[in-house]
Amino acid sequence: MKKIAVVTDSNSGITQKEGEALGIYVVPMPFYIDGQVYYEGINLDRETFFEKQDQGAEITTSQPSPGDVMDLWDRLLEKEGYEEIVYIPMSSGLSGSCHTALTLAEDYDGRVYVVDNQRISVTQKQSVMDALQMVEDGKSGAQIKKILEIEKLEASIYITLDTLKYLKKGGRITPAAAAIGTVLNLKPVLQIQGEKLDAYAKVRGEKKARKIMKDAVHKDLSQRFKEAMAGDGIKLHAAHTTTDEEAVKWAKDLMEEFPSYEIVSDPLSLSVSCHIGRGAVAVAVTKVPGNYEE
Repeated sequence: MKKIAVVTDSNSGITQKEGEALGIYVVPMPFYIDGQVYYEGINLDRETFFEKQDQGAEITTSQPSPGDVMDLWDRLLEKEGYEEIVYIPMSSGLSGSCHTALTLAEDYDGRVYVVDNQRISVTQKQSVMDALQMVEDGKSGAQIKKILEIEKLEASIYITLDTLKYLKKGGRITPAAAAIGTVLNLKPVLQIQGEKLDAYAKVRGEKKARKIMKDAVHKDLSQRFKEAMAGDGIKLHAAHTTTDEEAVKWAKDLMEEFPSYEIVSDPLSLSVSCHIGRGAVAVAVTKVPGNYEE
């Protein structure tokens, strides 16, 4: 069995500490805050990020430098004794970092497998965990890449926001629409499925928005994922940019709604938080990859 390293970026929401505990290598994503570069999980934590966002700082995301990515790959292959690398960056539809990595991997003689599986945050994290399991099961880097890319669209994230401020700031809605939405207490429900952050629904009040998200998951379970079994076949995730107390309440709410499923609770990654701000809650559904042969 080959010694294979699983590598991702911090868009997955996997922290440096968590990655170390799991045996996963995490490339920290750069953020420019008022023109100064910060690295997620290195000199930028969630509390600092939201403090600066609340203060009105200009925050933009960037992709890791090719040199930093190659330095990590080289260390793993040349010094750490790994024979292959499976690298799972954020969706190519949301950043150029995946395409950059695919180009870099061409110089590694088939030892680096870059997975373009169209995911971010908690669904990207689940892909990383699936890859780790496949390594333990003895699959090759080529097999893992193939399976994750076959299954890439077998996931959804539904998010409801506490504020329209950052959608307006990012140009996703007009200032007039944001103003009307605030007055009418309109709560948009957004969906991430594959390459885009899209509008899914718009309702009045947070209670209705949460119901819409739960209904969307029920629909996914009964239609898109109807052939997958509860438990091992499907993973449900309670995600958030809110307080720990509110996150616990949201996870409990989902446990009561979906009693047959284990609910994994995680914060949404900072790259998603840039567009939605504090106070958001989300639910994600992912299908566990099937068994494929070469």
